[in-house]
Amino acid sequence: MKTVFEFTKGMLPEETTYCPGCTHGISHRLIMEVLEEKGLLGETIGVAPIGCSILAHHYMNVDMCESTHGRAPAIATGIRRAQPDKIVFTYQGDGDLASIGTGEIVQAACRGEKFTTFFINNAIYGMTGGQMAPTSLAGQKTTTTVEGRKTEVSGNPIRMAELLATLDGAVFVERVSLDSPANVRKAKKAIQKAVEVQQKGLGFSFVEILSTCPTNWGYNPVKALEWLRENMIPYYPLGNLKCPEEVK
Repeated sequence: MKTVFEFTKGMLPEETTYCPGCTHGISHRLIMEVLEEKGLLGETIGVAPIGCSILAHHYMNVDMCESTHGRAPAIATGIRRAQPDKIVFTYQGDGDLASIGTGEIVQAACRGEKFTTFFINNAIYGMTGGQMAPTSLAGQKTTTTVEGRKTEVSGNPIRMAELLATLDGAVFVERVSLDSPANVRKAKKAIQKAVEVQQKGLGFSFVEILSTCPTNWGYNPVKALEWLRENMIPYYPLGNLKCPEEVK
């Protein structure tokens, strides 16, 4: 019989410990599929900081290292400069990248560091107990905003893709979502282009991936996908913000 599906060699044969309905597993799979298809698994180094993303090294079949909270871009910068022939990526959540690590990611993008960042935006702190993140939506209830996020107190949610797209060193910026099969396929294409940008040495590439956190949102997996679609996508519109001609 013809084989129509095989488990990617980019993922280790481990059962994940992510909560039911969490889309980290989908993100992992897409990134590793792309690297396998490009023959880059043995040429890749990933950096995962604090947060749910710290578990990535258990599942991704590439060389991985961990960083302190928010500092993955600094570590990735050092690795890529010391190993310019390698593919280097950071895998970061919104509590990490858009809060304690904001300065790191902005400066790396400004310098045009030649690595790729995969930004998992689920609008909440996941590992530490469901606190408000910089990306939590106005009115969103969290353990630190039990009556909902108030913009007059906490400001508006930050749009990292739009922010980084203003920097000349960031040459590829796209926001995707994992709420439907069609959007999952689009997410994979964005990941492919981001890696191609790095292969060509064009500059910094960034893919923001809208994701779910059913446990801390207080929804079942199906409802969490609906909430993402109805609430996150209107505020964080999907699409490409920057793309060099070489990879269009």
